[in-house]
Amino acid sequence: MTTAILFGSFALLLIIGVPIGIALGAASLLAIAYVPFLNFDLYALGLVSGINSFTLIAVVLFTLAGSLMAQGGISRRLIAVADRAFGRSPGDLGTVTIMACLFFAAISGTGSATVAAIGLAMIPALVERGYDRAYAGAMVASAGGLGVMIPPSVVMIVYAVAAGVSVTALFMAGIVPGIVIALTLIVYNITQRRKMAHKGEAVLHEGSVWAALNQAKLALLMPVVVLGGIYSGIVTPTESSAVAVVYALIVSVFVYKELPLRDIPKMMLDSALLVSAVLVIIGASVAFGRIIALEQIPTQLAEFVLSMTQSRYVVLLATIVLLLIVGTFLETLAAIVILTPVLLPITLELGIDPVHFGIVMIVALAIGFVTPPLGANLFMAAQVGQIPFDKIARRIFPWVVTMVVALLIIAFVPWLSLVLPQVFLDYGG
Repeated sequence: MTTAILFGSFALLLIIGVPIGIALGAASLLAIAYVPFLNFDLYALGLVSGINSFTLIAVVLFTLAGSLMAQGGISRRLIAVADRAFGRSPGDLGTVTIMACLFFAAISGTGSATVAAIGLAMIPALVERGYDRAYAGAMVASAGGLGVMIPPSVVMIVYAVAAGVSVTALFMAGIVPGIVIALTLIVYNITQRRKMAHKGEAVLHEGSVWAALNQAKLALLMPVVVLGGIYSGIVTPTESSAVAVVYALIVSVFVYKELPLRDIPKMMLDSALLVSAVLVIIGASVAFGRIIALEQIPTQLAEFVLSMTQSRYVVLLATIVLLLIVGTFLETLAAIVILTPVLLPITLELGIDPVHFGIVMIVALAIGFVTPPLGANLFMAAQVGQIPFDKIARRIFPWVVTMVVALLIIAFVPWLSLVLPQVFLDYGG
């Protein structure tokens, strides 16, 4: 009965439009009130302990760093590099757009920031090049999902906390799968452009690739500084987020001189407000997860699933289907903190590596970024590209199918996720 109250009330609150963090908290309080031996201290302790994590500081700082970089001229320089390098390749400006999203993802850590920064510049350019506006918006929304797949990723940090795995290993594990997703999107765009008998055209920016690289050298050095510090052991992922903020601030304000100092307090406030909603979800989910554990739901679910099949491939495929469905209506961070304690024990029983499963989970839920009705990236792309939401939603389906194909490749070829941690970190699972 406790389980029914917990999940039933949570679902009902979501249906009537209650914010996720409040819905998690209210459902937890109702379940606690029903169980005689529990008291409301469990919720208060869970709320505090959920956000009392040194690692979660990185979520705040990487969000601020992404905002600084998006408004400090870094995204424009990254687009110029991508344009000069890939502007005459098959798929022309579409390839440029996806590669620009890949570059920016490596320094932003969030999908929405990637869509906003790249979409503002590239959607009008794509339309001028002959792309349908809704198609261009769908492309940017899809490629923007790379923001959570490529390290440093805020979503990866949250999963690492929830699953108790190494943030560094997870960051390194996301590199190859992120590139696989990007290449898959590029191939799809190329096939579509060839159907329209369209060949590469002149690049938008004049000059050589080397000139663009020289102008963007500090922007391109950012992931080297941040990720290099993590992988070399010089700084922790949390400390690297502080390095990212300082680096972005210096480059944007004092080198590129495109970010006025007077704008920084507002950016800090906006980042704090954005992250505060995430932290409320994480804190509320801890009490929610503790009730799940007390009811032994993960253990019972694992026993049920394993009694049905011992095939890791069947279980992994069923899990992917579940995550794709959940991602369409539940925010990614909330889905991770809720579902990780439930699904991880099942996958561990079947010998699936937790880091590999984390990458699969993150990619599957990131596809929800571009899938209605939630579709956070879709809303962002529609806003920055001035596209009616219903039109961009109709053009997103082929892109979602393309990403699902890439997801299946990543899921059933664990080597793609584990090769870099195994080689450089001596990771053994």
